[in-house]
Amino acid sequence: MWSGAWAQRLAMTTPLSQDLRRRIVRAVEKGSSIRQAAARYEVSPSAAVKLMRRLRQTGLVTPERIGGHRRPVLEPHQDLLRSLVDAKSGITLAEIQAELRTRGIVVQALSTIHLMLKRMDLTHKKRRSGRPNRTGRT
Repeated sequence: MWSGAWAQRLAMTTPLSQDLRRRIVRAVEKGSSIRQAAARYEVSPSAAVKLMRRLRQTGLVTPERIGGHRRPVLEPHQDLLRSLVDAKSGITLAEIQAELRTRGIVVQALSTIHLMLKRMDLTHKKRRSGRPNRTGRT
């Protein structure tokens, strides 16, 4: 399918092996700098720094979970969204965004609000004003 540089670019990252993680930690504990340990074991300095930070913060050298489901940003605010839409049925996404901002909830994209409303089954289609054409679209 893909070959060469493209295959490398599309490959998923894998965590450092437990053995390699332990060796880096041992080297740092024996007096090497984190960057020296990274160079010695041919890993990126950022990987070694993150490993040592994780060790300091949690006491673990096991890798963190990769990926997973992220909960929607607006999920904790469903009641507020429902009350805004109930109060004014024709409210626009921009108006909802402005109202959320006044309450300290910053939503960058209108699509975030739209998707949450859709998930809550609060979508509505605004009808164009005027009478429909008898003959249909031309």
